[in-house]
Amino acid sequence: MANDQRVDKWLWAMRIFKTRSIATDACKKGRVMVDGVSVKPSRLIHVGDTIAVRKPPITYTFRVLALAPNRLGAKLVPNYLENITSPDQYQLLEMVKISGFIDRQKGLGRPTKKDGRELQKFTQEAYFGFDDFMDDDDDDDDDDDDDDDLGFDYYDNNNR
Repeated sequence: MANDQRVDKWLWAMRIFKTRSIATDACKKGRVMVDGVSVKPSRLIHVGDTIAVRKPPITYTFRVLALAPNRLGAKLVPNYLENITSPDQYQLLEMVKISGFIDRQKGLGRPTKKDGRELQKFTQEAYFGFDDFMDDDDDDDDDDDDDDDLGFDYYDNNNR
């Protein structure tokens, strides 16, 4: 194995990008940084370098553990890189996913079935445990007399 490798080839081999041309475009657009510096696709990386990849809305951060000559299977990827992305970035991603179907842009049409299920799941999780506080039923109205403090049955007396 070589001591260095092009950053675009490494990003493709580690399955961070689907194709090498997409990895190259990301480098050209300034979305890939090595040790805090924006890089060109031909930049050579070494073991121990920290690579930040901005895929909006979050920035993924990886540490290079080893270099691979070819594209790897998904199960082998953890042997070659360490994901050091902060948990705050993943929380941001989750918030964007949630707001994606709550704050629908006007003109996008009806929500899909998947959007509806996700919205229902979200609202059920939000109100879970608050059923006792929002109960409209009065539990003390168990008798069927309907006396209502009048001392007599209203419907029986008016129908005579």
